[in-house]
Amino acid sequence: METMLQFFEWNLPDDSQLWNQVKEAAQGLREAGFTKVWLPPAYKGQAGRTDTGYGVYDMYDLGEFNAKGTVKTKYGARQEYLDAVNALRNAKIDVVADIVFNHRMGSDATETIQATNMNWQNRNEPMGQQHQVEVWTKYTFPERNNKYSSFTWDWNDFTGTDYDQSTGDKNLLQFEGKSWNENVSREQGNFDFIMGDDVDFNEKEVVEELCNWGRWYVQTARINAFRLDAVKSIDSTFFPGWLKAMEKELGKPAYAVGEFWTQYVQELDQYLEDCGHSMALFDVPLHYHFMQAGQSNGGYDLRTIWRDTLTDHQPGYACAFVDNHDTQPGQALESWVPNWFKPQAYAMILLRSQPCPCVFYGDLYGMKDGSNGPVPFLWDMVWIRRNLLSNVLTDYWTDDPQMLAWLVRGEHPVFVILTEGDWKQYTVQEPDIAGRTFVDITDPDHKVTVNENGEGTFTCRPGSLGIYVTEEDWARRGEGQIPLMSPVPAQAAEVTGGSQAGEREETDPERFVLSEPSMAGQVFVDITDPGRRVVADESGEAVFERGDGPAGVFVTEEQWNRFGGQ
Repeated sequence: METMLQFFEWNLPDDSQLWNQVKEAAQGLREAGFTKVWLPPAYKGQAGRTDTGYGVYDMYDLGEFNAKGTVKTKYGARQEYLDAVNALRNAKIDVVADIVFNHRMGSDATETIQATNMNWQNRNEPMGQQHQVEVWTKYTFPERNNKYSSFTWDWNDFTGTDYDQSTGDKNLLQFEGKSWNENVSREQGNFDFIMGDDVDFNEKEVVEELCNWGRWYVQTARINAFRLDAVKSIDSTFFPGWLKAMEKELGKPAYAVGEFWTQYVQELDQYLEDCGHSMALFDVPLHYHFMQAGQSNGGYDLRTIWRDTLTDHQPGYACAFVDNHDTQPGQALESWVPNWFKPQAYAMILLRSQPCPCVFYGDLYGMKDGSNGPVPFLWDMVWIRRNLLSNVLTDYWTDDPQMLAWLVRGEHPVFVILTEGDWKQYTVQEPDIAGRTFVDITDPDHKVTVNENGEGTFTCRPGSLGIYVTEEDWARRGEGQIPLMSPVPAQAAEVTGGSQAGEREETDPERFVLSEPSMAGQVFVDITDPGRRVVADESGEAVFERGDGPAGVFVTEEQWNRFGGQ
């Protein structure tokens, strides 16, 4: 099965080392089970070495020319990028290139033209008369000196911008004789404009240039898949032709996934129809459902979590994800899925039959600023998806809104049970797995043997999940055929009943005993009832109890105080 990794997060250091890290990681990622790796924009941005790549300046500069104060990009030099791509391709991993076509930023000179101020809240409404403005719209790329392309950009290639150099005003400006592209999101009247100089996809020379660049990029970098940025703001008639041109260049259809940011699945359905189903789309509504479930204190009906998502409406065109660089804390679209619920959320996208779910770098490795550690058991889920999972799945629906359970059938059966509340169990009657013994990878000392009639009872701890694989498949770990189990941070960002392996108290589902030496002497606060404190003894053992609510969610006292006790 396919699994994509987003190999970056927003706060990576500006040390130009990411491409080297990708190269070193490539073979291990393949062995872990990843089949696609999404890399950040590789071209020079307006902020030079500190630009994440989304402030696009010159798409032909992959870290080769001394422009914007640097030769290298935030992620490295041109050859380092090409080496990283080659390492991934040699490991039989598809390279998903981040394509940012909506705008340009950091131009080389200004032009004096006529423009009209438009209403930010209704971009179709003029705010006054046409007047003279000085705008940064002339892109000549002097450092590159026409290498690879002689195309230069001027105001005719854009529909508008947001800054008048002559006055210093930051207004939304629509250029003389121009109109916003029609086939875009209707948010704020017309969501063509986002930032910088807005590319005009009605201009024939612009479309031709973007196709020429795409062919050059495929030939130069050997990338073979695409993540398309901000498609809600790009004319939906553009990408079918551009992707067809890339297919011709590659000699085969290319995987493409677009970012259309909306909570409403109907808008995703409409965009897929408008673009002729030429790409998949990130399942943003599902992401928001995960966030809402994690914030609900056990009050979300998990049985409805897929309702009105792209995974529900058009599963073949859905790219499910939990979080990404835009949703991480501090970003404009911040909508972080609470850490305690992330293992459950990832189980729902990785241990089911989604076509190509995406794992976030910050969840796999932990955030570089130390704010969040790796998601427990995530490496394991990726490996299970690649090596054990089939497409034949049975859901076990119950009258319990806090629990989900399902069995993935086949030669290597996998049983998953998860909860947002207290301790759960489910008893199956499945002759296909009669006589098999299963190991819960979240607590390897816990085993379930299904009797000769196919009956077995599977459990999970409060606020956690159980992932059961057969004893034979678990033993493969000891034969070197499975990567090391996903590491649990020495001091997890949040401690819940299921976030670290501990003593399973099946006879008392209200409590959970955890023994972790690195916790010795630490004090934990239950954020659902801040008056409750738990102190780990000198050996690191602590007893966490649920309390009166559906779950107890514990963080260290230091973390609680850091957030003002709120």
